[in-house]
Amino acid sequence: MPHQRLEEALSSELAELDAAGTLKGRETVFAGIVAAEGDKGPRYLIEGEGDRRFLRMNSNGYLGMALRPEVVAAEETAVGNYGTGPGAVRFISGTWRPHVALERRLARFHGREAAMIFSSAYATVMGVLPSLVTPETAVISDELNHNCIINAMRLARPKERHVYAHLDMTELDACLARAAGACARAIVVTDGIFSMRGDHAPLDRIVEIVGRHDAGFEENVLVVVDDSHGVGAFGATGRGTEEYTGAGAADLLVATLGKAFGVNGGYVAGGEVLIGYLREKSPFYIYSNPITAGEAAAAAAAIELVDGEEGTRLLDHLQAMTARFEHGLLGLGLETIPGEHPVVPLMVRDTARTGALVAHLYANGVLATGLNYPVVPKGDEEIRFQVSADHTPADIDAALSVLADFVKSN
Repeated sequence: MPHQRLEEALSSELAELDAAGTLKGRETVFAGIVAAEGDKGPRYLIEGEGDRRFLRMNSNGYLGMALRPEVVAAEETAVGNYGTGPGAVRFISGTWRPHVALERRLARFHGREAAMIFSSAYATVMGVLPSLVTPETAVISDELNHNCIINAMRLARPKERHVYAHLDMTELDACLARAAGACARAIVVTDGIFSMRGDHAPLDRIVEIVGRHDAGFEENVLVVVDDSHGVGAFGATGRGTEEYTGAGAADLLVATLGKAFGVNGGYVAGGEVLIGYLREKSPFYIYSNPITAGEAAAAAAAIELVDGEEGTRLLDHLQAMTARFEHGLLGLGLETIPGEHPVVPLMVRDTARTGALVAHLYANGVLATGLNYPVVPKGDEEIRFQVSADHTPADIDAALSVLADFVKSN
């Protein structure tokens, strides 16, 4: 059936995005990886760029696990044993031994009774929050929470929805007080690490505030943390924002296998009853295939590495490279948001200048992500650099040199 009028409307909308500078446009296609050599970490080849080698500073792979031979070997072995796909959703015939082993390993890693895996962290949040929201539930959220939390709240349709100013604990306290008289249940949901800025939620204070208000709700207050950027990359042993803040275990912890662990998929960890309920109620779990058995085995191998001496070494190196880059930015007179997480934002605060700097970096072989409105608020335009344990001191210095050239000429 012809749909010319629809295409015209969609084309007009795309043109508006382009004019506003928010069109994502053509995706970068990686054509290969050049292994680390000498004092340089891995370099990446891009389709259409010939043999030019790029330093990648826009990856969530904070520990370089995707290239670790132990992780690759674990996936290859499991594919040989179980095939390339699960063949069904979990409750029909799609549960394989590596899925169960991974869930047990995740629960043990996080000190929880149980864990369950989803196809992605986005699907995890979308599957967890609406499943726990009733017509008598209030959901209370940080204003800079990830898009998946925002959309999950829309899907859930709670009785009350409160959004507090970023990291404003006084406002969080007031939101809970307002909801206590009207709602039987409350859910406080927050990112652990806020992915655009690299700052973290004060989980210790959140838990303390929730504890003071819990008695005011017939069905308690749950704390749900999406620490997808924190787990594996933050805290002394990679346990994320809970470990860093000393908050103890949130009621439900959501995280991903696709960032620091270098594989694919998401998961939630918590108490046996909560996880058992979600297995029965979450449509994103029930009606979607799980990750492959190979991916599950690879993720388990990555967790073993993080949980051992090699993990400590990688985390120490990651922290050192993050500090080196952050101090280098400050030495160039550039603005950043201080912190120990390997997301290091360069605050540009201007859309055109952000675009020009991203183009300069690309022309000089450095990949970084420019973030403009409406992805970030107006005035908070930035370039998000992401440091990895794959990076060497020479890599960090090379990126800083490219930035120094831009500063001198602009």
